[in-house]
Amino acid sequence: MGPYEGVLFDLFSGLLDSQPAYDDVAGSDVLGRRWRSEHSRLSYLAGDYRPHDDVVAEAAERIGLSPERAPALVARLGELGPWPEAPGVLAQLRATLKIGVVTNCSDELGRRAAAQVDVPFDVVATAEAAGAYKPRPEPYRLALDALDVSSARTLFVAGSPDDIAGADRLGMPVYWHNRRGLDLGGRARPLAEHDSLTPLLEVTSLSRMT
Repeated sequence: MGPYEGVLFDLFSGLLDSQPAYDDVAGSDVLGRRWRSEHSRLSYLAGDYRPHDDVVAEAAERIGLSPERAPALVARLGELGPWPEAPGVLAQLRATLKIGVVTNCSDELGRRAAAQVDVPFDVVATAEAAGAYKPRPEPYRLALDALDVSSARTLFVAGSPDDIAGADRLGMPVYWHNRRGLDLGGRARPLAEHDSLTPLLEVTSLSRMT
């Protein structure tokens, strides 16, 4: 593995702690986990882009919540706090690498949520801008083109198992930020798996030394 030129991140699991927003708007931890899981499932199955707010509302309805709660959740998703180590890690990465976000949401929400990390990104590639949801290739390619980097020289930081497969299909090595201890199942193994973003600094540093 040669030196990386860029690092791309999943947003709502990789960089931001989004579960509390689902729990609060749903009214319980149990419903919040179910809503988040269904929202993620529908997004990854969506294919062509359709309004993100509609996906959030459909996910709510499917688990027995009123779809009228969707606007409140979308608002909260734009105000999330990052994982504690995220700003410091990204600031160090940005000193030598291009960094960006690839996220399954609208342009407006993607910009608002990415700003909460408080570190400038070179690109925020959304499903809306790409015209398709991950794990389709369009969102990842949009980010790679904007950074002008090759997939082989770009590390992707996934927040979910489905993101691992999407990035891997484009030839990006994957670092899985498995904060929630999810099961990989039968999916392809990532390059690295950690429950923190801090080891990213070592992974990217080692690549520059080879």
